[in-house]
Amino acid sequence: MKVSDFDFHLPEDRIALRPARPRDAARLLVIGDDGLVDSNVADLPGLLCAGDILVFNDTRVIPARLHGIRRADGSRGEARIELLLHRRVDEREWQAFARPGKRLRPGDDIHIGDLAATVMMKGDGGELLVRFDRSGRDLDLAILDHGEMPLPPYIAGKRATDDGDRSDYQTMFAARDGAVGAPTASLHFTEGLMGRLAEAGIGHVTLTLHVGAGTFLPVKAEDTRDHRMHAEWGEISENAARIVNECRRKGGRIVAVGTTSLRLLESAADENGTIHPFAGETDIFITPGYRFRAVDVLMTNFHLPKSTLFMLVSAFAGLETMKAAYEHAILEHYRFYSYGDASLIFSAGDS
Repeated sequence: MKVSDFDFHLPEDRIALRPARPRDAARLLVIGDDGLVDSNVADLPGLLCAGDILVFNDTRVIPARLHGIRRADGSRGEARIELLLHRRVDEREWQAFARPGKRLRPGDDIHIGDLAATVMMKGDGGELLVRFDRSGRDLDLAILDHGEMPLPPYIAGKRATDDGDRSDYQTMFAARDGAVGAPTASLHFTEGLMGRLAEAGIGHVTLTLHVGAGTFLPVKAEDTRDHRMHAEWGEISENAARIVNECRRKGGRIVAVGTTSLRLLESAADENGTIHPFAGETDIFITPGYRFRAVDVLMTNFHLPKSTLFMLVSAFAGLETMKAAYEHAILEHYRFYSYGDASLIFSAGDS
């Protein structure tokens, strides 16, 4: 399909720069057999059924944006550099994007306070491999000390990142360090909402997918067949797979909270929809025509035009359905993107 098929116009004032407070006060557009219904995240227990199970991503966002200095050498002057870490290679090395990347070449040292990184390799697309001067837990603590939360460019380009983002851009399920982007649908959940869901007989389970910076990269290809996803590391434990499969066996629905949960579930599902334990990388790219095997319902925020995530929701519900839903959301002043409102999308026959 043409990437232009997934384009739409979004007014700038629909982009949320702060989350709803409380978190579950966000609006929720329900998309299913009954058409489009305006609701709220707090109403979720009444929109699902006893026996359904919510699947959350328990990744924790690290402060992966680092600001440093490339020191002057014999031929070049000092330069300010921003690194965005996006995939850990080992205890000392990370893959990263740099701005401005053209000022860097292999062998350059970047000083971030008392932390130093050496550029080991530079890819054709400007992606770097950097090696830090410390490793393991010492490196983790240095990144925590010097880094800032990697807010998406559509937020970071409009306001400065602040201390509030350290909690706002983290879900209540965050347990395993490694993401450079939040699984944003889960940002809407609170202890109170989880209690009401449990009282309604709706269970939950967690998996891990470390969201990479590739999720924010624009699709530069003109045809979806020519786009290549960045790989992300994920894990579904044997116990989590068992719980999900038992839910389906008893007639419950699998509700993926976020596109990250959906992508990992689909990566781990066999042709019959059975989820198997999983540990490794996935670069699954879901576009219209994909046959979903594992997920019955998807809760997700509103996504960018021509993005891989808008392609995914269009595959789940149909392109025309999602274009109509987004047009409705824009007209009704829903808030878009990471800190915005959410949608609850039922596959055919499940609403």
